[in-house]
Amino acid sequence: MQRFKSICLAIIAAVSLTACEDDTHKPTDTLSTGNIEISVDETYEPIIKEQLKVFDSSFPDAHIKATYKPESDCIKDFMDGKARLILVTRELNANEKQVLEQKKVVPTSLAVAKDAVALIVNKKNADTILSAAQIKGILTGTYNKKYTVVFDHQGSSTVRYVLDSLIPGQKLGANVFAAKSNKAVVDYVKDNEEAIGFVGMSYISDMEDPDGLAFIGDVKVIAVYNDSLNRPYQPYQAYIAPNWYSLTRNLYYIHRETYPGLATGFANFLSRERGQLIFKQARLFPLRSNIIFREAAVNQ
Repeated sequence: MQRFKSICLAIIAAVSLTACEDDTHKPTDTLSTGNIEISVDETYEPIIKEQLKVFDSSFPDAHIKATYKPESDCIKDFMDGKARLILVTRELNANEKQVLEQKKVVPTSLAVAKDAVALIVNKKNADTILSAAQIKGILTGTYNKKYTVVFDHQGSSTVRYVLDSLIPGQKLGANVFAAKSNKAVVDYVKDNEEAIGFVGMSYISDMEDPDGLAFIGDVKVIAVYNDSLNRPYQPYQAYIAPNWYSLTRNLYYIHRETYPGLATGFANFLSRERGQLIFKQARLFPLRSNIIFREAAVNQ
C-alpha cells in the first residue's frame, strides 16, 4: 500500500510539473493584445509609424515596439530571435531558412506592397532621363559625366537592391558614399549639383497632392528609360504596378509565430483593407487589394 501511495504521489508531482511548464511557455499575446518587438527597414519608417498608429488606436491593448534600422540588421534580429516580425524588401534565402529549420523556427512571409527606388538629382542638373546602361555606369564610376552617388546606409536594402539587380557581380565605384538616412540623401542632393541619390519612393512624393502625381520640389526626380516599351517612366504608382518603371521591389513581412499572436495580428492588418490603404496613401502600390486605374495627365 505504501508503495502504491508513493507511485500515485510521483504521478501527481509529474503532472503538476508539466502543467507549470506549460503555463511558463504559454503565449501571453493574442492577435490584438500583448507586447512584442519588431524590426523594420528604416526606409519605411514613416509608413510603418503610420500603420502602427492606426493599429494601436484600434487595439489599445496591443503594444508593438518597432526599431528602425538597415535591412541587414533587421534580418540579423530575426535570425537571432530578437524580433518576432520584420519588414524588409527580400525574403529569407535558403541558408537562412536552413538555420531557422535547425532551430525549429518556421518563418511565414508575404509581399504586402511594391515600392520603387527613386533617382534624384539637383534641380540645376540638366539630366532628366537615364537609361539602365547609364545608371550602371554612374554606379560603377565609369559614366562620362561626373556624379557623386549617395545612398542612405551601407547595409541598406537600397544598396543591396542595386548590387543584386542593377550591377550583379560588379562593385560600386569610388564615387559612392552613404549619408546615413533617406532624408539625409535628399538634403545632400538638394545642396550639391553633382550628386545623384537613390531613395525610397515615399521620400520624394508630395503627400499634400491628393492625386499622388506630384514630387517634392527640393530635388528633380529622374525618369528611367524602359528599353522594352521605348519610353521613359517616373516612379508613379500606376507605373510601379506593371513594372513600367523598372526599379521596383516588394516589401515583405516575415514573422516566426506558429500560433495566432500579435505579430500575426499586425501582419494581417498590413495585408488587409486598412493597412493596404495606408500603403496606397504613402505612394506604394498595395499588393493585397484591388486597384482600379484611371487615365490621368502626367508630365514626364
